[in-house]
Amino acid sequence: MKKLIWIIPLGLIILAIIFTLYVKLALPNVGPTSDIKVEITPERLDRGKYLATVVMSCGDCHSQRDMTKYAAPITGIPFSGGGPEFTVETGSPGNFYAPNLTPYHLGDWTDGEIYRAITTGVSKDGRALFPAMPYHLFGQASKEDLYSVIAYIRSLPSTENSVPAPEPNFPFSLIMNFIPQKSENREIPDKNNKIAYGEYMTTIAACYDCHTPQEKGQFIENLAFAGNFEFIIPNGVVRSANITPDKETGIGNWTEETFVNRFKVYSDSSYVIPDVGDGFNTVMPWNQYAKMDNYDLEAIFAYLQTLEPKKNTVIKFSPKE
Repeated sequence: MKKLIWIIPLGLIILAIIFTLYVKLALPNVGPTSDIKVEITPERLDRGKYLATVVMSCGDCHSQRDMTKYAAPITGIPFSGGGPEFTVETGSPGNFYAPNLTPYHLGDWTDGEIYRAITTGVSKDGRALFPAMPYHLFGQASKEDLYSVIAYIRSLPSTENSVPAPEPNFPFSLIMNFIPQKSENREIPDKNNKIAYGEYMTTIAACYDCHTPQEKGQFIENLAFAGNFEFIIPNGVVRSANITPDKETGIGNWTEETFVNRFKVYSDSSYVIPDVGDGFNTVMPWNQYAKMDNYDLEAIFAYLQTLEPKKNTVIKFSPKE
């Protein structure tokens, strides 16, 4: 009996060590990097720029932003890292920083390693990336669209800027290794099929991630696109809008024109980005999304109107006390 008293805890310790080693050494497991070499063409550069700077809005996180102005416009050199910090103070399970995407950081990465990072959330060194980057959605983009993004990133001028290494807290330091998954690419639907095309654009624009609330780090699936995802910003807490077609709490009473104009107002030549002081602000990158093609916005609206209406009242902003 005395031997069992020692054997049981010892066995548990050994199992814990084995489990930790497995998580650290064997995960994430998304397979090897693809042996690809992306040809840089004018068509890919144009498409890649549109996707990276507008639709997928990579610059939103991978660039510094001015939180003193409405919608926190990009400031400094785009894609050079040092953007919004995902820290414990902002509700993250550790401290994470979006890296520099210019050749200063990615110069020794292969195209396959960049592709794997975008689509599965695994870095060059095999490390799991913080899922603030919606790689589970980017991984559903077509291969050609992803090649275009890589081509555009390769064309960026090298900008010297380093960001701190990630500091995940325990137990998230283990949990995050389970999150990356193999990607499942889709083809771009026929643009004439407006709803299917709109679903594709909604997916790669990662609308789901910001407009779906979470509980304990997990998306609440039955409230998909219903808003109330919280962002802790210097001025307080801002919450994403309900974009389901609920007529009381969502966009059920909106017209296509209303939806498109809501974006395009920020591209008007007369628009001046206001200072917000200590008042309401948003992390929604209106200044980037405003450059989206009108038809793409119309298609996104068409798709959102097919969603199940979800009644979910959102208090948009709670000022800092």
